Amino acid sequence: MTRAEATTEISRATARRFLVHHHLLVPPRSLPSEPSSVLTVIERLGSLQFDPLDVAGRNHDLTLLARIEGYQRAWTDEHLYVTRTLFEAYNKGLSILPTAELPLHRVTWDRARARHDETSFREHATLVDELLNRVRANGPLVPSDIPARAAIDWYWRPTNQVRALLEALAEAGVLGLSRRDGNRRVYDLAERLFPAELLATRLPVRDQFRHKLLSRYRAHGLLGASGSAELWHGTSPRVAQGPELDGELALGAVGRQQLLNELLDEGALMPVTVEGLRRTRYVLRDELPLLERALAEVEHGVEPGGQTPRVSFLAPLDPFVWDRDFLRQCFGFDYVWEVYVPEAKRRWGYYVLPILYGDQLVGRIEPRAHRASETLRVLNLWWEADFDPRADERFVGALADALHAHRRFSGLAKISLPRASALRPLATSLRAALQSRND
Repeated sequence: MTRAEATTEISRATARRFLVHHHLLVPPRSLPSEPSSVLTVIERLGSLQFDPLDVAGRNHDLTLLARIEGYQRAWTDEHLYVTRTLFEAYNKGLSILPTAELPLHRVTWDRARARHDETSFREHATLVDELLNRVRANGPLVPSDIPARAAIDWYWRPTNQVRALLEALAEAGVLGLSRRDGNRRVYDLAERLFPAELLATRLPVRDQFRHKLLSRYRAHGLLGASGSAELWHGTSPRVAQGPELDGELALGAVGRQQLLNELLDEGALMPVTVEGLRRTRYVLRDELPLLERALAEVEHGVEPGGQTPRVSFLAPLDPFVWDRDFLRQCFGFDYVWEVYVPEAKRRWGYYVLPILYGDQLVGRIEPRAHRASETLRVLNLWWEADFDPRADERFVGALADALHAHRRFSGLAKISLPRASALRPLATSLRAALQSRND
């Protein structure tokens, strides 16, 4: 059977339903309130992006909060810095990954090591030796333990040499994170943090790139073969440096297509066409039963999972919203994370989250954790043009539940709502629903 003959055709409604099932959002916050649920999410999605901004929760915390009842930050920290079943490394940006998969992500360390050996480590060899000797002798180290040195050009901005070189040593896998104190990184030797057998394991580089590519399909659930560059960063070689590739793998998008063809030939991925979308998309072969379930629910007019729909707020880097073009085409939802957009040019706000209701993206919310007043402040709400939040009598209660979950996660005492006149009728009903749910 050819790939074309094996292609499954689905409606956009089925695609939407499949994605909420894939993302463990049927319903939201349905996983048990326990630390092991963090690993359940990681097992399904493969990795979570880490972003240090903590406006109303960090990105990975918000991603987990949408899926786990009573989620607590300490659970992920325990997996990262105590049991070390998870670790931080670069995949799609800085990510939280299963430690068992370290050998499959090691190519990122190796290529960073090769790059820094030719630049940062050579130019600042004396300071590199000083930092490593300090860690070997005295244990975990934070940048402030060493007197600051002159700033050097470093990625987005000039940075203190000590901080920059510690970051470089972690990118190269020489150091790792012993823990974080808030967002302050505490570094230690990788050999003290990870089992020796994992560090000694060397897998074919081609296999590592194929795993990294598969991780993108594993996380999103329904990606195509193209799209914005950030979707694919790190999934195939971009420059001919670092470890030699065994076999011939081309650079850039051509090499990525080679790896995608291999995954298709092996049957790890299956092609899917979505009604009204031009390009073929791909699902994990193991998730075809989920696709069949989504198809059956849509055909029979059943709510997602056969349950009353609930509300969740999606993190800005949640894998669900990675493919912005797909959101526009399949959900009719235009989402831009405007945290780096100048204020005067923003359409919505600084840290705005999509609102998911059942399998529909119905609006946006801008929450802000205000510690001094112990208040979760909702700065604003925006609704899609075809959605009336008061038309479905179940929605206000579902929104209240999501807000309470966010308040409890943030450790805050109360919730304040915007007072804009356009939102006043909804706010009145929502305040009543929130009052009935007070702990």
